[in-house]
Amino acid sequence: MVRRVPRLISCNPCKRVLPKFEFLLSKGVSSSEIVDLISKYPLMLTRSLKNFIVPTYELVYRFLQSDKNTVACMFANSSVFGSGYLVAHNVSVMLKNGLSESNIARLLRYRSKAVFRATDILKVVREVKDLGFDPSKVAFVMALLAIKRYDQNLWKEKVDVFKKWGWSDETFLEAFRRHPHCMLTSTDKINIVMNFWVNQMGWDALALVKGPKIFGLSMEKTIIPRASIVQLLLEKGLRKRSASITCPIMIPEKRFLNRFIKCFKEESSDLLKLYAEKLNLAYSREKSGMLCTK
Repeated sequence: MVRRVPRLISCNPCKRVLPKFEFLLSKGVSSSEIVDLISKYPLMLTRSLKNFIVPTYELVYRFLQSDKNTVACMFANSSVFGSGYLVAHNVSVMLKNGLSESNIARLLRYRSKAVFRATDILKVVREVKDLGFDPSKVAFVMALLAIKRYDQNLWKEKVDVFKKWGWSDETFLEAFRRHPHCMLTSTDKINIVMNFWVNQMGWDALALVKGPKIFGLSMEKTIIPRASIVQLLLEKGLRKRSASITCPIMIPEKRFLNRFIKCFKEESSDLLKLYAEKLNLAYSREKSGMLCTK
């Protein structure tokens, strides 16, 4: 007697998953990359292709203007693609409140899921606007990221670190408005920069209020070498003590070399030697994994 072989029934989960893989493949994502993506965010397999993944992809593509950039955003913010309605709502709120499309694109390029998945985006956007930030400017994006990234306790902890070094609430807000990136710096890095600035160089911590960008620069590759040059120029009387000491630290490398080393014909060789020594020390520490950049 011949036994009948039962007809195979297609697996329903496979029916739901396969179109998602096909969609990703059509956008240039390789099979191995799909595996990596699903490993990072397995819940994507449960999201509707039609109602969540495709609409969110198209929304992100609108701002990033290429499949390559959109896919990169997907990998950096994988959970965002499972929150389609909320992402669309938050983008709409930000556009209505004056954020430029280029700023939305910047947010998408950053790891900014805290912004796109926020349930209180209108409150946060208004808070940033109340601090005086222009939503059409890049600084608004950084302020939004800084405020959204930290809870109130961690935010207060960072403010308290600045205040420990002599800043007031008012001077902190002034610095934050100038360069909101300063709140994206770790408390350890803030203390390291302040300790070097105040205790090693003997400079006023309040000078950094006008140059908070410094907190995001490398200690060994930028701050220490350039501060050493500024200190030598002050000792030799080649720079007025009333002149800014933060400006030389923050400007581009070529401009720094031209304005603070090469322009001093007689002293340029000594200045270059000192600068090279400090940089060589930085690269030696980099090889040994000792650099402090964050």
